[in-house]
Amino acid sequence: MSIRAVIVEDSRLARNELKELIKKHPQIEVVGEAENVDDGYKLIQELNPDLLFLDINMPEKDGFELLEMLDDVPITIFTTAFDEYAIKSFEYNALDYLLKPINDKRFAQAVEKAETKLEDKNEPASSTQERLTGNSQIFIKDGEKCWLVKIGDISHFEIVGNYTRVFFEVESPMLYKSLNQVEEKLPEKYFFRANRQQIINTNFITNVVPWFNGKLKLTMTNGDEVEVSRRQSYLFKDKMSL
Repeated sequence: MSIRAVIVEDSRLARNELKELIKKHPQIEVVGEAENVDDGYKLIQELNPDLLFLDINMPEKDGFELLEMLDDVPITIFTTAFDEYAIKSFEYNALDYLLKPINDKRFAQAVEKAETKLEDKNEPASSTQERLTGNSQIFIKDGEKCWLVKIGDISHFEIVGNYTRVFFEVESPMLYKSLNQVEEKLPEKYFFRANRQQIINTNFITNVVPWFNGKLKLTMTNGDEVEVSRRQSYLFKDKMSL
């Protein structure tokens, strides 16, 4: 498997050390590197890498801000000298969190995770992975509570770490799958990816208003507000037009 990677790290020494680690894994090709968030954003938009090695503390903007700028986020491995960001990193659906100085064994474990995730992502859909319909029902168990929910009755989905929160009626249980896994099975007729963190059921939108920088803001029937990213706003307008 060939893995195209980008490094975003403000320290030249740290970038060089990371590239030395990568040399031991010939399946990874470093296709670009940047020393700040804005340059990293341009690289990712241009190269569409499979994997991102990302520092957190950088001048002007940090690594979390870079992820928020992106609509399509590569598989992300944080590389940092500070352990206090570990929990926050998984709120951004990061694959792994490596503390500097990074040793060979720990780096190899992260690479193995990335390979597994890419294999799952590229695996062709089987008959059991066909999209559901609005009338299909899914079983959700969160703690001691269980629900059998019709897909069409779900208003929206939202990332929580590596899992997904499901919103229907007055309930919002956790579904122990990633948002990308959920999206693969949802009927495109009803559901729309509003941004990196949320998928909405268009039947549950009560209001749409223009927002900053060409974005849209949606209000759902339960009162939740969802900001549609700039790129997705164009797709939303097209989807909802006559």
